[in-house]
Amino acid sequence: MPHAEAPRWTTYANERLASEGFRRGGGRAAVIDLLDSQECALSAQEIEDQLRSGERKVGRATVYRVLDELVELGLLNKVEIGDGVARFEAAFPEGADHHHHFVCSNCGKLIPFEDDELERALRRVARREGLVMESHEVTLRGRCPDCD
Repeated sequence: MPHAEAPRWTTYANERLASEGFRRGGGRAAVIDLLDSQECALSAQEIEDQLRSGERKVGRATVYRVLDELVELGLLNKVEIGDGVARFEAAFPEGADHHHHFVCSNCGKLIPFEDDELERALRRVARREGLVMESHEVTLRGRCPDCD
């Protein structure tokens, strides 16, 4: 069976890491592959747990080291939703695949969403205020459909 083509962010991340002199290690590859398969952000603990339950065992120190490297290189966004737990998600060049988050105040579920109208409104506010918006995060809070 032919080898499947690597997902888009995995390819981007590996090319960027190689250009910065990083070698493709087993632990780093496992973390990158896992993050590329996610719809939204995961905590370091969730990453470690998922890797531990799968075929690729990666130690806690490796998970944290890799996350730090990827954040420093701009390959991961660190998502803070106010609960004291940092979460991480793939960062694409020029903000491609940009999304925001809804956090359920009851169960804690993190739900990604996109809204073109919201994006236009944020750009309009920045222009009106004479600001140069380099990035932004929007986090909505409330109850998800499962908890309502």
